[in-house]
Amino acid sequence: MAVTGANSSSKRPRVLAIANNKGGVGKTTTAINLSTALVAVGERVLLVDLDPQGNASTGLGIEPADRAYTSYDVMVGKVSLAKAALKTAVPGLDLVAANVDLVGLEAEIFHEADRPFRLRDAVAELIQYCQGLPEDESYSYLLIDCPPSVNTLTLNAMTAADAVLVPVQCEFFALEGISQFKETIDQIRGTLNPVLEIQGVVLTMHDARTSLSKEVAENVREFFGPKVYNTVIPRNTRVAEAPSHGKPLLLYDYECAGSQAYIRLATEIIERERQFKAA
Repeated sequence: MAVTGANSSSKRPRVLAIANNKGGVGKTTTAINLSTALVAVGERVLLVDLDPQGNASTGLGIEPADRAYTSYDVMVGKVSLAKAALKTAVPGLDLVAANVDLVGLEAEIFHEADRPFRLRDAVAELIQYCQGLPEDESYSYLLIDCPPSVNTLTLNAMTAADAVLVPVQCEFFALEGISQFKETIDQIRGTLNPVLEIQGVVLTMHDARTSLSKEVAENVREFFGPKVYNTVIPRNTRVAEAPSHGKPLLLYDYECAGSQAYIRLATEIIERERQFKAA
């Protein structure tokens, strides 16, 4: 992306962390497919993979050998987010990949006073960079795929974010885990990021045939109220298959129920963002 002075964009990318302190809730699947769906409805997205497993990177078809710069390099100040960004097979979706180098980051920066703010500072630099771009080249969303725990990486993501999107699997212990995670978000808002909010809660792996899924959905809606999106992501074989082919679900099978659900979710998120800006 070349920086130009003419027709520069004043639009600031909206930064959303996709996080949950539990694993197996569809977090990375949501990060990949929501990013793709946002592009499909006209947005331009940078997805930052902040999970040492690098599943979002693999799921978008970026091989380890092609990850010249990663989010680790960004976090240690070696490169900017703009320089680390890679093109994906989805036009309009770029990726900052991850690898196992992130595992040692916490110990590496443990004694540094700015350790919770590394990603925030990198995002601020990216936002400034985007101000000099034509609007059709600037990112409108920056999504951060977090690891399945509350550690230095997750704290960095939520300190850098405008809001958190929380995937919740429709299973027995879902509400217990999510109530604990909400307390974490409240603590971060009180100490590191006073503007942090929950953008929304998305119900994943929902099986309309089971009473458990229905009960969990009802309980989560009672707990979070209107923060829960109307769209639910169904338990779908195609959703599970897509990452092994290195493709977002929308490229793997656009017509399947999971793809259409993510399109609806992207539309719902954008509408919620419009309401937020208008308030």
